[in-house]
Amino acid sequence: MKKRYLYLITFTIFILAAGFIVVKFRNNERQKSTAFYPLLDRKGISFQAEECKQVQKKFDEAIKIARTNPDDIKSRIELASLYIREARATGNYMYYDQAAIKYVNEVLKKEPQNFEALAFKSLLYLSQHHFADGLALAEKAKEVNPHNAFVYGILVDGNVEMGNYGQAIKEADQMVSIRPDMRSYSRISYLREIHGDYPGAIEAMKMAVDAGAPGDEATEWTRVQLGHLYENIGDLKSAEMNYLIALQYRPGYAYAIAGQARIGMASKNYDKAIAYYLQADSLVSDYSFKECLAEIYQLTGQEDKARELNKWLIDAMSKDAENGKNDDNIGHYADRELANAYVRTGNYDKALEHAIAEYNRRPANIDINETVAWVYYNKGDYEKALPYLDVAMKTRSNNPVLLAHTGLIYARGGDRTKARRLLQKVIDSGANISESLRSQVITGLQKL
Repeated sequence: MKKRYLYLITFTIFILAAGFIVVKFRNNERQKSTAFYPLLDRKGISFQAEECKQVQKKFDEAIKIARTNPDDIKSRIELASLYIREARATGNYMYYDQAAIKYVNEVLKKEPQNFEALAFKSLLYLSQHHFADGLALAEKAKEVNPHNAFVYGILVDGNVEMGNYGQAIKEADQMVSIRPDMRSYSRISYLREIHGDYPGAIEAMKMAVDAGAPGDEATEWTRVQLGHLYENIGDLKSAEMNYLIALQYRPGYAYAIAGQARIGMASKNYDKAIAYYLQADSLVSDYSFKECLAEIYQLTGQEDKARELNKWLIDAMSKDAENGKNDDNIGHYADRELANAYVRTGNYDKALEHAIAEYNRRPANIDINETVAWVYYNKGDYEKALPYLDVAMKTRSNNPVLLAHTGLIYARGGDRTKARRLLQKVIDSGANISESLRSQVITGLQKL
């Protein structure tokens, strides 16, 4: 009798718990479906007042239609597009990506083959580092409309991130044949860069800049990328010139200000670099600015500030990743970034854990192979690092950081000839790399 009552009570508790879970799930889904995502204020950019006003006007018009007409597709596509652009302008990707995915999903629920919604959802997945899912959706979008340049750009990005570099080149060729513009030229530039052709990359990026409207965020982002290419070949005057032009056309542009910080670092003007990074960090949410600040604090003996900032970065990226696990629609994979953060703090076991997690998602990508190799190098497992270098170097990239890491690993792994060639190449290029890495390169060469 007692057992029967026990079973009955256990069963009742189970039913109640299951019911609670179902109700909670339905409430969560209802909250997502009714959630309202207003535009966030842009930080400290008064010159963009007219631009912000126009964006807000478009948003108000679209959200009014979307709220009053649940069947309107055009307003939902417009909202998703606005949110995606605001994510770029502000760096608030987690917020705006969640906002955009809400309306994209509403469209796809009504029209599963809607091209724009499929393309946007693919772009959002790439933004959140769900590269395989994003690439699959881009392929699906291409089936719906194989004559649209935008989707080929997403296919380029997705294939690059998955390490399918040959396919990325094919998609870029198709993209530029459909529409030779800033987006297609910039992707050609990047593909040339990762295949070691810096002169060709600079030429294509110049074409991309010329194809854009001066002052537009996308144009000035492209101009900053051109400046960074010049940094990688040691032409700091041309790099700085592009950052100054970007700031002339778009005052207060955070990424151009960060470029000025890197120029300051190159001349060892650390106070200037810190001031620029702090300014950039106050304008846009971008972890890379804080990473660079932590490095300068470390370099200048401000250990407490460096430690505090690195801890903040790890906590923030871990929180983003955890939030992603709790959202079925979208969530940010941050394992490669966390691996690099843990390397900076000397926690190499945690660094390896995250590096391998990302490697398992895309083992053909050169960047994550470099990251895994660098983690093993810092752990002192030089032999384990070597196999990853074969993949990291498969495109014959001349990226100075990659060459530096590879040369240092070869030096410890026993191939002194390769090590000397690569490390000397970094020094000869005059590339603007971090002071700590340059110091390691110089020391490594002296020991060979």
